[in-house]
Amino acid sequence: MPEIILGAVVLGLLLSPQLLAGFLAKRTGRKFWFWFLISFLIPIISLIILIFLEDKNPAAKSYKLADHVDRDKGLVPRGEINPF
Repeated sequence: MPEIILGAVVLGLLLSPQLLAGFLAKRTGRKFWFWFLISFLIPIISLIILIFLEDKNPAAKSYKLADHVDRDKGLVPRGEINPF
């Protein structure tokens, strides 16, 4: 039984760069399996490439401001700062 647990831990450690590349690719709007397989060929370089590529996910372009902070709704005029 300890051999199975040790084998699972070793397998998880060996696949960690590939899984990290796949999840990073999915988060940035790219294909998981493509980057997972590319990471087998060039594990560390593929991670570096993914970090510097432009994000294709439109939801991650910017943070959404809260309604009371949104300047587009006219609640806070531009140039005027309200401390309260």
